[in-house]
Amino acid sequence: MQRLPDDSMTTALAQGGAENLGWGIDRHLLASVYDAINTNTKATGMWEKGKAPKFKPFPRPADKAEKKTPQTVAGLFAKMHRR
Repeated sequence: MQRLPDDSMTTALAQGGAENLGWGIDRHLLASVYDAINTNTKATGMWEKGKAPKFKPFPRPADKAEKKTPQTVAGLFAKMHRR
């Protein structure tokens, strides 16, 4: 699977499921930038009573890296036609 777009259905299924559809490198980087801006705001702000507000991280698809198994072409084909 080389030269496929990083936000394609095949790449999303290889990464763990359809919830990864559309999550290419650009979206991951933008989510990281959002979290970094919130962390910077929290670290440098002048907060009343000395306590910074809690910022929620940007929601990302579930990380299934722990139980990642090698994908086969037949398995990907079955997932795409399971609808």
